[in-house]
Amino acid sequence: MHIPLSAPCQAGIPNPVNASSVIRTLEEATRFCLGKKFSALVTGPVNKAVINQGGIAFLGHTELLAQLTGVSQPVMMMVSPHYRVALFTSHVPLAQVPSLLSTEKLTRCIEIIDHDLKMKLGIAKPRILICGLNPHAGESGYVGREEIDIIQPTIAALNQRHFRLIGPVAADTAFTSDSLRLTDVVLALYHDQGLPVIKAQGFGQLVNVTLGLPIIRTSVDHGTAFSLAGTGHADASSLHTAIHL
Repeated sequence: MHIPLSAPCQAGIPNPVNASSVIRTLEEATRFCLGKKFSALVTGPVNKAVINQGGIAFLGHTELLAQLTGVSQPVMMMVSPHYRVALFTSHVPLAQVPSLLSTEKLTRCIEIIDHDLKMKLGIAKPRILICGLNPHAGESGYVGREEIDIIQPTIAALNQRHFRLIGPVAADTAFTSDSLRLTDVVLALYHDQGLPVIKAQGFGQLVNVTLGLPIIRTSVDHGTAFSLAGTGHADASSLHTAIHL
């Protein structure tokens, strides 16, 4: 599949003029996956700012692939050799996270994770640990009520349906070795609640998997690193891992 660029490309120097070519590449690759001509889609890093500078509103791969496949609520999950972290929200401002948290959306997110861990990763009875939104998971309502009003009732209702959920757990203890032994995936409620921990422990060995899509999509765990482009010094280990997963 060849998608020509709109302007010549120079290693390490992004050109917003080529933004449309980047998007078209993703569109065509997704179309071929939906048509079963490709078995899976593996994406490299993309610079969101450059795409937007090219006049295309772009939040990220996850959101674009969801739009292209007709999915309303994709779920980003990072996979390390030792554990997994999924995100309830991904590329949204932190200030918007509380307003996005609802029983309906949290339920759907957990359903997607449970389904794809079973069907795509072969985990028969997934154990999912859900982080609290507030410090100390709300401290019984004294540091926020989202845990009491939304998260706890959602977990209780899904466990009645024979899900295997733990939580809400305070994020500062969710990633201890004792907690991780009890779960197959940690569900963090926002980007920087979960990703700094898993990236600090396994950067370069992680794979970004998009759950909830009708296709298989994996990606690297890092950004564009323009300063390394064309130097021969870039580390391709995350790309290798994304392909092999």
